[in-house]
Amino acid sequence: MTTAPANANATAQPAMRLRELVFGAACAAAVRAAARLGVADVLDDTPADVTELAARLNTEPRQLRRLLRALTCYGLFAETGDDRFEHTEMSLLLREDAPNSLRHIALWCTEPWTWEAWPKLDEAVRSGRNVFPELFGKEFFDYLHSDAGDSAKVFDKAMTTSSRQSAEDFADYLDLTGIDSVADIGGGQGHVLASLLEKHPALHGTLLDLPKVVAGADSRLQDGGAFSARARLVPGDCRVDIPVRADLYIIKNILEWDDDSTRRTLANVVAVARPGARVVVVENLVDNSPSMRFTTAMDLMLMLNVGGAKHSEESMIRLMQEAGLDVAEVRPVNPYLHAFEAAVRV
Repeated sequence: MTTAPANANATAQPAMRLRELVFGAACAAAVRAAARLGVADVLDDTPADVTELAARLNTEPRQLRRLLRALTCYGLFAETGDDRFEHTEMSLLLREDAPNSLRHIALWCTEPWTWEAWPKLDEAVRSGRNVFPELFGKEFFDYLHSDAGDSAKVFDKAMTTSSRQSAEDFADYLDLTGIDSVADIGGGQGHVLASLLEKHPALHGTLLDLPKVVAGADSRLQDGGAFSARARLVPGDCRVDIPVRADLYIIKNILEWDDDSTRRTLANVVAVARPGARVVVVENLVDNSPSMRFTTAMDLMLMLNVGGAKHSEESMIRLMQEAGLDVAEVRPVNPYLHAFEAAVRV
């Protein structure tokens, strides 16, 4: 009888985990396939037979079974026996009609260009440059809007979904005692501003973003919208100028460029704001966060596609202080976001 080495169990687990990690693309591809096929949308509240699901989806039953079985290993869908599958809390998030749907986020993070960019990560690390122009002949957003229209649509839906979900969390987080006016800098379609104006009937707000972005602002902020009397839309580039005075400046999830661009944006706020004005910067952090696997993955994607980076708590505080902001505290907004509470130095 052969006796296994005493450390066999200790070495087997890391070895198997590493094998799983290097097959991570299979997991991402399986999630993408389920989202594109609409599996979560056709599966209702009761377990369904694979053959029945395949008929609804116009797929081959055997291949669908293999896809679902792989996904159950990660907690997406569950097998109940008799060739039947049911929803889990995670798979419900892939439904188009889910209140906090992540379907478009799942599609965005697995778009075709990502499969060409990820293998170049070692080059990005070695050179310190984003690899996107070398791969596609254009900068990321130029490529997205000129050569990859379908991907651009997925991006817009993913960003809109993400912004709406985090806007509600941020509106609940933010204490606006003593605040009469707020400026959302680089605020996209203005979901954060709209949430704040809805929650605080006396508040006035300004949304500043690029002209084409502001043109598609939340309908509640536009002429004739529910908050139009209290909202101002200002087209512009926050890295160039911020012609807005307010009691509170919000800078949420846009300081992901190079440090020079981040410094210019923060400096533009300090230049226009009155001394003591409140500034809240909201970011995903690569440290001090329960979502580090997610955030560090986003950080690597930014390295590849635009040459940007997510911040650590230390790096964000340093850049804010260099710009003339006094940071009072850093607080979690939700498991993904942290708010840096600061004021313009007096």
